[in-house]
Amino acid sequence: MGNTFCGVCACIDQASIGVIERWGRFERLAEPGLHFFNPLAGQWLAGVLSTRIASLDVRIETKTKDNVFVQMLCSIQYRVVRAHADDAFYELQNPREQIQAYVFDVVRALVPRMSLDELFEQKGEVAKAVLEELEKVMGEYGYSIEHILMVDIVPDAAVRKAMNEINTAQRLQLASVYKGEAEKVLQVKKAEAEAEAKYLGGVGVARQRQAITDGLRENILNFSTKVEGTSAKEVMDLIMVTQYFDTIRDLGNSSKNTTVFIPHGPGHIRDISDQIRNGLMEASSANLVDVD
Repeated sequence: MGNTFCGVCACIDQASIGVIERWGRFERLAEPGLHFFNPLAGQWLAGVLSTRIASLDVRIETKTKDNVFVQMLCSIQYRVVRAHADDAFYELQNPREQIQAYVFDVVRALVPRMSLDELFEQKGEVAKAVLEELEKVMGEYGYSIEHILMVDIVPDAAVRKAMNEINTAQRLQLASVYKGEAEKVLQVKKAEAEAEAKYLGGVGVARQRQAITDGLRENILNFSTKVEGTSAKEVMDLIMVTQYFDTIRDLGNSSKNTTVFIPHGPGHIRDISDQIRNGLMEASSANLVDVD
């Protein structure tokens, strides 16, 4: 419900306060409710002020210490003080312009002493300075400053683009460092795995050869024991010939179309066995010399 007026009475809304004059001079404040006037005595309702909180958005363009132009959006929330509503009614013709002028003055005096980064970090300090100044000045005119918010700080478009590029470059640099560390760890782990695989492969080959040697020795001993009149040399020649034929058979059964030319005949078989036996004898002789 709004304020209702007539010649001899007026109904003041709950969120408002009236100013009553007598013969053009301030007489008293009218609280919310129904009020009667005596027009014959020069009494009348001069005006009504709202006591609700009002909001004023002020956009300021200024320059920082590092010569960057910025636009700042400052939101001021203010209201009329009931006890001093007569000052608010008579002292200021346009309170919004007055508030805006003081905001311009404080911000343009404070921001040029800050760099752009400091402005973003200390925008609360700027709002606090504006609040202190406005409370001191507007309080004399019957207004209370409730809150001041620095809603937005917008640098020049070219500056924003440069800041984004700097941020992107820093993040790419950090990403490359992490990528290099990851590749380093991967290479180290790969080398460790290859070394471990080679070690295990060597152990496997050594065990395989040891098993072959043990098997040959056991076969030679069993054959010499079960077949009388045979020597270890004859048994070794027989085993080598058998392995020779097994090798030829495996080559023939291979699925790959590979042609291998090898000498074959009784004389060649004898030469192969002699070469293997001579190699073993030379190795045994070298071991005996080292022991002496």
